[in-house]
Amino acid sequence: MVESTKISKEGLTVKKEDDFSEWYQQLMIKAELADYTKVSGCIVFRPKSQWIWDKFVRATDDLFRESGVENVSFPMLIPESLLLKEADHVEGFAPEVAWVTHAGNSELSERLAIRPTSEAIIYDSYAKWIRSYNDLPMRYNQWNSVIRWEFKNPVPFFRTREFQWNEGHSVFASAEEALNERNDIIGIYDKVVGEMMALPGVAGMKTEKEKFAGAVSTEKIHYMLPNGRVIEGPCFHYDGQNFSKAYDIKFLGKDEKEDYVYQNTWAVTTRMLGTMFTVHSDDKGLVIPPKLSKNKIVIVPILFEDSRAEVLAKVEELKNELKEFAPLSDLRADVSPGRKFAEWELKGIPLRIEVGPKDLEKGQVVVVKRNSGEKVSVLFGDLKVRLLEILEEMQKELYDAAKKLLDSRMKSGENIDEVVGLVKDKNMVKVPFCKNEACEDKLKEILPGLKSLFVDSARGSVKGKHCVVCSKKAEYFLWVGRTY
Repeated sequence: MVESTKISKEGLTVKKEDDFSEWYQQLMIKAELADYTKVSGCIVFRPKSQWIWDKFVRATDDLFRESGVENVSFPMLIPESLLLKEADHVEGFAPEVAWVTHAGNSELSERLAIRPTSEAIIYDSYAKWIRSYNDLPMRYNQWNSVIRWEFKNPVPFFRTREFQWNEGHSVFASAEEALNERNDIIGIYDKVVGEMMALPGVAGMKTEKEKFAGAVSTEKIHYMLPNGRVIEGPCFHYDGQNFSKAYDIKFLGKDEKEDYVYQNTWAVTTRMLGTMFTVHSDDKGLVIPPKLSKNKIVIVPILFEDSRAEVLAKVEELKNELKEFAPLSDLRADVSPGRKFAEWELKGIPLRIEVGPKDLEKGQVVVVKRNSGEKVSVLFGDLKVRLLEILEEMQKELYDAAKKLLDSRMKSGENIDEVVGLVKDKNMVKVPFCKNEACEDKLKEILPGLKSLFVDSARGSVKGKHCVVCSKKAEYFLWVGRTY
């Protein structure tokens, strides 16, 4: 996707189905969600998208706190000597690290990494703070932005050099306690993304090849985009004692014996905004789930000279009565109702209220749902209650449509030609697999972009099945597909 601000001010000029990339680029700019900057790969979150992210953060953070997680804030600059302590971790991030080498005109005595992730700086402190089992568990989280420099094709929200996220870093006295945190954290992410963003996902364990650098195991929630690409969403990494041994994080147990702690890391990023925008939006423009829309309604008066005053008075009355919905009103006299409708559809306001002289006579308004275009006539006296009901209906309809998309794109295949065909048809595919990393590498040779996604959680019997790549005995079912 080429960065550009030379886009017309009219509505979307391409269809989602015809040119997904161009459609998405236009949506980001014209719906006023993001803009490009002079730093390649670094975007501006405009007020609308930042408001959505902030509300998502608050909802997620509230659940973190209820579960016992506390927030902290660590420096964004990490000494190179700390970063080098965990070899696998460093190797995984080395190409993406941006370095600070000078302060003014003076060269620093040690390079400082601009935070690609915070294990190194956080675990140096954990090693000082943790002394005995009485200090555990320690479940800390921070919301921040990180810099990861290595990629060629920036895509707003999906792939940017700087992005916003949370990073949780929890510490336990035993492997069992650490692993038990998984359901809590994955459950929180799945709940907030599902209920607020109206996005269903599928959680699954990554293969050894695809796991987080330095982790024992990695689990992610996966989402399906309309273009057939799979998005890797919120993640949970069980790190075991890998980092505690590298950073010397020890504790004295109840048995008076010293041991290394067990750790987890977990995160969700602003990539989920791009996922939400692409799944729900359409050829008219942005569609925002009502629970994440700042302005739930826009009131558009239908004006004629002989009834202008009465209609405008009613609009003002409605705005005051419906303040809980943060209503907007479009009173522009030089713009036709049709163009107003198109503009607010482009910008994604969930409900449009139309009110004209005929509506005044009937004591009603016409409510139009952004996702379906359905029109509902509602009496003035019923309006507040019905708006709540219609918004709830819309939220559910968006989730159900996304669930239908996900379910319809999950297929099975047992020979490579069948798998390639299904992936080209915008599906992710469950295949028998041998557990060999060489076969994972081979997937990318067979079809550009094809990769292993996650091990099938149902773990059905693979007796008599053979690896879809090498034909050797299958060890498990693996989901494969293209990611974004």
